[in-house]
Amino acid sequence: MSWLRVFLIACPVLVAVVLLGAWAVQGFDTFGLSLQGLLAMIAGAVLTSAVAIGLMALVFLSNRSGHDDDIGRPDPPDGHG
Repeated sequence: MSWLRVFLIACPVLVAVVLLGAWAVQGFDTFGLSLQGLLAMIAGAVLTSAVAIGLMALVFLSNRSGHDDDIGRPDPPDGHG
């Protein structure tokens, strides 16, 4: 399994574990949420983190592969390139 897949799986799991740990220690009673609201909040935080982590991983992967180097570079005058 590549490092990118491990990273994309591990980070949202870590966020979910931290949120569940915070809930287990102190609870989210101050928010006045029902169980469904709590689950929606946790799912939203995990999915938002997963999208952000995935996009950042793609930026780093694109930069490392060299696909970004030719963007914005003018074509040679003879049209060969």
